Amino acid sequence: MRTPLGLAAWRLLARLAAPFAPLLLRQRAARGKEDRTRLNERLGIAAVARPDGKLVWVHGASVGESLSALPLIEELLADGTKVLVTSGTVTSATIMKQRLPKGALHQYVPLDMPGAVARFLDYWRPDAGLFVESDLWPNLILGARARGVRLALVNARISARSAERWRLARKSVAALLGAFDVVLAQDEDVAARFRNLGARGVEVAGSLKADAPPLAANDAALAALRQTIGKRPVLLAAQTHPGEDETILPAHDLLRARFPDLLTILVPRHIERGGDLEMLCGARASKRRSTGAAITAQTDIYIADTLGEMGLFYQLAPFCFVGGTLVPLGGHNPLEPAALHCAVLAGPHTANAAGAYDAILSAQGFGRVHNSADIAREVARLLLDRDGTAQAGEAAARGAATLSGAVGRTINALKILLDARA
Repeated sequence: MRTPLGLAAWRLLARLAAPFAPLLLRQRAARGKEDRTRLNERLGIAAVARPDGKLVWVHGASVGESLSALPLIEELLADGTKVLVTSGTVTSATIMKQRLPKGALHQYVPLDMPGAVARFLDYWRPDAGLFVESDLWPNLILGARARGVRLALVNARISARSAERWRLARKSVAALLGAFDVVLAQDEDVAARFRNLGARGVEVAGSLKADAPPLAANDAALAALRQTIGKRPVLLAAQTHPGEDETILPAHDLLRARFPDLLTILVPRHIERGGDLEMLCGARASKRRSTGAAITAQTDIYIADTLGEMGLFYQLAPFCFVGGTLVPLGGHNPLEPAALHCAVLAGPHTANAAGAYDAILSAQGFGRVHNSADIAREVARLLLDRDGTAQAGEAAARGAATLSGAVGRTINALKILLDARA
């Protein structure tokens, strides 16, 4: 079949750019966007030996996708399957080093250039490839398909807006999605979008994130924070983006009139924003966790700009605002706080996990906010009713639990793929 024009153009551009790849990687490493000690992996050159036997390759673009795959990876390892995990960001590699189960291997995904992809696939020879959510690289996917790798798009999601954009390159998208033997969508709306784009073998499996174990926390760190904060009321704003902190801080100001000892904890989605948030706080007394600064009685805002401690703060606070929802980014994972019995507040932009937000907020009976006044009103109510807040956390956990089961359905689909390959 003739290669669609869009894919042919991508392959040509990738081939022309290949000689400049080492320079590009070094420049990105200088900006902290690449690990300079592992640049060869981005060129498809392996840093560790391939294990003998059947190998399943799991790819997630960044932190969220990689973390959502952990329960699936654990199931594969328990079944005796060797697992290779790839991701594309320094942060995800750091998190995987901390969280990846023993026996699983991590490598950076190769750049989507013919030579790098060929080296990667020829060395690792995966029996199956599981792409998590929607990180679709044409040379990587089509190269794997050409080598007989059975492919599945798991925990698949695509927003209505993205689906409309993809339709502008319908033939290329259909050819790319057609490389997957099965697409396991998070819900029926997502499944319908993938079918309309030309995907085959589309099924609804649910969200892998619903089967993830609760985020861990360092017990000593949690105890230390609890002792330092004492009985002060806490507003936690988790995984925030620019445009959201500017809404949270005025809400903090409104609340201080009723709760003068309020402590607001800001956890930015990108920890490098810690300095910017400190400046944004202005005259409000702020401390940054990354600098080792301790909370005092005078601290208004605590900026938690450290990596891998989200579980710590979800266990510290009885409720939280989840970021990416006041700005049109689709929202971050609400199942993480809910699993730790932390009630959830969220803005209107929740398309990335619409089913999860609907289940949790419906179980709570509240949670949608749109502005500083909404946040201040809901937070005041929660701070004044400790028993009600605890019940809301329990309801959030029950709502999240209704979504479990995706790992088992994904494992069953993978067995069918591997049997077909055999």
